[in-house]
Amino acid sequence: MGKTIVVIEGHPDPDRNHLGYALTEAYRAGAEAAGHNVETVQVATLEFPLLRTQAEFEQGAPPACIETVQQAILRADHLLLEYPLWAGTMPALVKGFIEQVFRPGFAIEANDGGWPKRLLKGKSARIVVTMGMPAFVYRWYFGAHSLKSLERNVLGLTGVSPIRECLIGGVDSMDEAARKRWLDLMHRYGTDAA
Repeated sequence: MGKTIVVIEGHPDPDRNHLGYALTEAYRAGAEAAGHNVETVQVATLEFPLLRTQAEFEQGAPPACIETVQQAILRADHLLLEYPLWAGTMPALVKGFIEQVFRPGFAIEANDGGWPKRLLKGKSARIVVTMGMPAFVYRWYFGAHSLKSLERNVLGLTGVSPIRECLIGGVDSMDEAARKRWLDLMHRYGTDAA
């Protein structure tokens, strides 16, 4: 029996003419061919407000579209989150989405002053980040800071493990052969649900 996978397409532009969408499509095709069940969330099409206070984050009710995403994540064995690197980090829409989704009570639970209870244990994830700069520059010079924050401060804190990453650099100058290699790799990751 296959896994249940939630693919989160994090490009803020709903125009599907971006490499990120092609990557998630290749992943989905591989996963479905291997018998996995895939649900897709396109962040660009969701309407939700930004959270502005701690009280909203901790006690506010999430919008209906976010509750739907949360239910999909609860059903999932594995998450794929793809987004482009903008200004050295994830786009603001993706950050707002993550804040809405990974709230206390859904992702973590207070534990009387101790380490919070991790409510998403048993799920794995892959994060795919596309960028114009070479991936090694982002990783080694900039320390992949936004990726590490997402891995440690959001997914890791909620119990998601293992978390794999895929950094794809030079997308603005990528030739067709390189694009095909990345699409083939994403297809394989989807087949393996990894």
